[in-house]
Amino acid sequence: MEEAKLLVVDDEPEVLRTLSAGLRLQGFDVITAAAGAAAVQAVESENPDLVVLDLMMPGGLSGLDVCRMLRQWSDVPIIILSALGHERQKVAALDMGADDYLTKPFGMDELIARVRASLRRYRGAPREQATQSFSTGDLTIDYSRRVVTKASQEIKLTPIEYDLLRHLTQHAERVVTHRQLLSSVWGAEYGEETQLLRVHIGHLRRKIEDNAARPTVITTEPGIGYRLRSLDG
Repeated sequence: MEEAKLLVVDDEPEVLRTLSAGLRLQGFDVITAAAGAAAVQAVESENPDLVVLDLMMPGGLSGLDVCRMLRQWSDVPIIILSALGHERQKVAALDMGADDYLTKPFGMDELIARVRASLRRYRGAPREQATQSFSTGDLTIDYSRRVVTKASQEIKLTPIEYDLLRHLTQHAERVVTHRQLLSSVWGAEYGEETQLLRVHIGHLRRKIEDNAARPTVITTEPGIGYRLRSLDG
């Protein structure tokens, strides 16, 4: 994998030094920001390949604020860092479009693995498709252009949401297990991260379902996984 530029955002100087040093040892080009506003500016000016973002930054823009602002105009992969016990904030960040999270304390090896997995997903070449498109009801996914429409209106999906929908449509009417989805979209090392999957499926449903609380396109197979239903015929 070619050298990638990473933006690391944390308000604690010692954390910034430790994370930056560990990532640079792996060959990454690392830039840093100690505040939310500086992080947004760095993404605009430096165009990093990935952002490692601490959620709980006191004063100014929080990590949630940064995530929300970036997702208005950028699809740069975001890995959030969250202290144990901040589950609601972590889920909120995933809902806003963050790609992954790590709970503090964590090991540098784990962070590096997550960074590399996110970069692989973001840079990955489009997979070969047996067909060029798939439709169910008023929902259409055009694989060749990576475009999803509902009632002829384009839907803006994050890279993770698109990959989830693509994988489900390619296995339409079949149950896809949690582990299969996690391994296909995030990587084999994510096989047990069911909360991560649940949050992103919920986010995807809010965009493609008529009523996300009563989904008819992506249905849940309790304790097993999900099934994409064909609404045609």
